[in-house]
Amino acid sequence: MKMPEVSNNCYQKKAPLFILLLLSCAFSFAQKNIKTLTPIDTTLVIKKIIAEKKIDATKEIKKDTPVKKHSPKIAATRSAIFAGLGQIYNKKYWKLPIVYGALGVTSYIFIDNLKTYKEYRFAYAARYKAAQPLPQRDSTDYFKLDNIYKIIQTESIRAARNKFRQYVDYSVIFFIIFWGLNVVDATVDAHLQSFDVSPNLSLSIKPGHSEMAGTNGISLVLNIGKK
Repeated sequence: MKMPEVSNNCYQKKAPLFILLLLSCAFSFAQKNIKTLTPIDTTLVIKKIIAEKKIDATKEIKKDTPVKKHSPKIAATRSAIFAGLGQIYNKKYWKLPIVYGALGVTSYIFIDNLKTYKEYRFAYAARYKAAQPLPQRDSTDYFKLDNIYKIIQTESIRAARNKFRQYVDYSVIFFIIFWGLNVVDATVDAHLQSFDVSPNLSLSIKPGHSEMAGTNGISLVLNIGKK
């Protein structure tokens, strides 16, 4: 028996229907998938972008803003003008009693030596005038002297006068030295403000090797970093 022949016209009619059916199935499947997707909130995205731009802008402003540095020149100038101002600028208030104590003691010694020197100078001048011959003799200041200066020999008074004049000079020199140390201390402290002197400094013991000696050992390492 012969199978019935199917004409090409039949295939040509059924093919477009089959393609159309596939396209409709695909479209319906795509619609279902699109519906299941979570919708994107555009307002949140815009807010996030604006926030990121603000953060970047603040970073740029902080980057461009010059950092105020601690000036050693200002500290030195203030200490030179008035003792202790440099320490106040460095916020090292605990050093003020040391500065004023050193300068105060030196000033007291200077004043005391100057007073004693003037007394010996007056006593020597009075004794010298009273010891002159009659035409040039003047005992007015001699009677104003304390009894102690009338007993001591004139040469001893002169030696004491010269000695206390040296003491006056020494006290002035020490006063200037302490004032200079006050300026140096303020300047060094201002320089150290830019270094890390916090308790986070690490002091550690590490093994080491000496290439020159060719031996191994241990070394003490202190890490100091600049801020």
